[in-house]
Amino acid sequence: MSEIPPDAEARRAVAPVICYPDETLPLPDLALYAAALAEGKVTETHVAAPRDATAFRVPAGAFFRIVSLEGPQVGDLNLWNADDLSERFYSGKTRALHRTHVTTGDRLWSSFPSLRPMATIVADSLDWYGTDPHGARVHDVIGTRCDPYTGNLLSGTQYHHCCHSNLTRALADATGLALAEAEVHVHDVLNVFMCTGFTRETGQYMMKASPVRPGDHLTFFAEIDLLGALSACPGGDCSAEHSSDAARCHPLRIEVLTPPPGALGGWVPPPPNGYDGSHGR
Repeated sequence: MSEIPPDAEARRAVAPVICYPDETLPLPDLALYAAALAEGKVTETHVAAPRDATAFRVPAGAFFRIVSLEGPQVGDLNLWNADDLSERFYSGKTRALHRTHVTTGDRLWSSFPSLRPMATIVADSLDWYGTDPHGARVHDVIGTRCDPYTGNLLSGTQYHHCCHSNLTRALADATGLALAEAEVHVHDVLNVFMCTGFTRETGQYMMKASPVRPGDHLTFFAEIDLLGALSACPGGDCSAEHSSDAARCHPLRIEVLTPPPGALGGWVPPPPNGYDGSHGR
């Protein structure tokens, strides 16, 4: 360790500032969304089988709900603009604009150059969990997704039912793309129902058994036309590991809910970001 400077404590004591103050973020009309959701009817259902993924589509102005079915299970969620795969969920910017874990009222933001809300969380049955004694919370945007490359790097494995590969297959099936073409569009996820944080001692990303139980759900409002894919993680509740054929895994259901005509009044999808794209030239 390097020599500790005499003003070390003064340097550590400098007050932090929020990188992106959120007072000027456009706010969702949660009351409008809740009223529309209350009138919504389930018009489609999809099931992500254990250690597999499924794709689904949601039109702008509809809702989708991820539901725990048979037992504790976490899911990895990808979202794309249904008409343009280059516009996709940007977990890093979502984390920066909101926090490490998201819940009701938070939005999932899209990648540059559009940078606009893709979906808004309107209901979360696990919002009671808060922050536990280990500093863990639920629904994180800090992890990536379990993948075969990291597994091979760390353990020399060839594991094909990790979330990255599951999402790749689901996107390929939904679009007709070859696996290699689909894979480049798979991106960092929202870890639905996953309970995570950072260790206080080493700052390492950690996970623990998810508090999710059958019937728990996370519900979103689609701000734009969406193509989604959800993987039922091979780690099950992620209490031990996240790429495993030994973990007990369960399916997850996606319900698409459509509100009646007029339920959203004059609501319109958000436009792409207003930056002019000139980059100083």
